[in-house]
Amino acid sequence: MTTPTRLLSNVSRSRARMREAGLRPVQFWVPDTRRPEFAAEIRQQCLALKKDALEAEMLEFTKQAAKEIPDWK
Repeated sequence: MTTPTRLLSNVSRSRARMREAGLRPVQFWVPDTRRPEFAAEIRQQCLALKKDALEAEMLEFTKQAAKEIPDWK
């Protein structure tokens, strides 16, 4: 069983190795997709984009560009 002290030691060693490799820790905050408000907001944004001519143009551009990539599905 791993003790809290040993766990912290393992984490510290791992972080030290990552820093030695030239990396640094970064924290990201992203929307919580489990919240009901998230689904409602996505739906609202999608409905707004559905009527947008520029969005339709971008989707068509994306589809055409994807055809240029071998084995793209």
